[in-house]
Amino acid sequence: MQIPFSKETYTHRRRQLAKDLGKGLLLFPGNNEVGMNYAGNPYQFRQDSNFLYFFGIAQPGLFAAIDAESGESILFGDELTMEDIVWTGPQPSLAELAERTGIDKVLPSAELGTYVGKAKSGGAALHFTPPYRWDNMLKLEQLTGIGAAEQKNAASADLIRAIVAQRAHKSTEEVACIEEAVNITATMHMTVMMTATEGKPESELAGIALGISYGLGRGVAYGIILSVNGHILHNHYHGNMLRKGQLVLGDFGAEANSHYAGDITRTFPVDKKFTQKQKEIYQIVLDAENNAIASLKPGVKYMDVHLEASRQMTEGLKQLGLMKGNVDEAVAQGAHALFFPHGLGHMMGLDVHDMEDLGEQYVGYNDEVQRSTQFGTAYLRLARALEPGFVLTVEPGIYFIPELIDQWQAEGKFTDFINYDKVNEYRHFGGVRIEDNVLITDDGHRVLGMPIPKTVEEVEELRQR
Repeated sequence: MQIPFSKETYTHRRRQLAKDLGKGLLLFPGNNEVGMNYAGNPYQFRQDSNFLYFFGIAQPGLFAAIDAESGESILFGDELTMEDIVWTGPQPSLAELAERTGIDKVLPSAELGTYVGKAKSGGAALHFTPPYRWDNMLKLEQLTGIGAAEQKNAASADLIRAIVAQRAHKSTEEVACIEEAVNITATMHMTVMMTATEGKPESELAGIALGISYGLGRGVAYGIILSVNGHILHNHYHGNMLRKGQLVLGDFGAEANSHYAGDITRTFPVDKKFTQKQKEIYQIVLDAENNAIASLKPGVKYMDVHLEASRQMTEGLKQLGLMKGNVDEAVAQGAHALFFPHGLGHMMGLDVHDMEDLGEQYVGYNDEVQRSTQFGTAYLRLARALEPGFVLTVEPGIYFIPELIDQWQAEGKFTDFINYDKVNEYRHFGGVRIEDNVLITDDGHRVLGMPIPKTVEEVEELRQR
């Protein structure tokens, strides 16, 4: 079993967490296998990311705890039986895994309830993060007495904040893991871009990307988005055939063997070259992405970067006659969200939307920056001021969503800013999104991974190989 980091790294993380909390018992339910169509035929196992970060063991059926006052860490689980080994082959013992990650004590699963009950009866506060799997909700209900429906609200804000404080700042080792995932992702994207031809099914391209991700890593970090209907933001349907005149939007990323994620989007034409209309929209998005990346450095609020990208794309759409009026006012009122109905990016790391299970209000927002309620901007997952060690995505896009166009036009929305007659000429255009992964450094930023073609000239050159 691969454990990405040293014993000292995991020990330091747990000690820091215990120090930050000061007292109480910190509970970390590991994930269990989940049956795909019956218990013995499970989905590919993925360990909980907080469990991975603090304990490093990617094995099902485990539970861990940290006594914040003493700093002691305990792993609860059961050793494999001979019947297990017949099917799985020999595996490291829990004691060996605990030694490799610096865990102080290993106890059988049957002792978990007694251990937690003793701490609880002694007056120790029980800290846990919001669970997202029902089996762990039931386990926490047994241990804490808090019903599954109440656990999200009962989760420890102190523990969440302490975890975010660590996980938000990526170490040099973590950045290397993310960069490995991004480089696998680059191979996936460039192979798809070179392989796509008229008449080929989306499913074949998605299969190529998936095969590369498994060949070089653990598979994909999230479901593959690959479609000629790029205006559907999270489009996991792969049943269309590529036709001349269409754009292909591919948003997918690998999960490296270390469990860290890559998350890249590229858009390219089914033809060998962009049409003039495609080139114009594509260039607006590319310019917005490049300018957004160039502005990244510590202290910059990502909300401001998002709004500036929105203004820049609005200005580009205005020059094409799709929008009109005052650009600043159009963005302030949210008219641009007809074309850009999502946020500019999010944190990434062990999760593609890093720490989303802990709550975006803790990860992407703080007391200085509050979430907008405006359509489009409300979906921005990261808005706070950037800090060294943050790894984030930058992914502007322009989309023509027929259903949204029809609704807004019927309601007469933003007629001072949107030229609906011109917009309807693009209603079958699809969408363009371009995305890269960026590390915030002490004095600026660095785009992670090998370059993946994204200028018009680079994309067209790759398409003609």
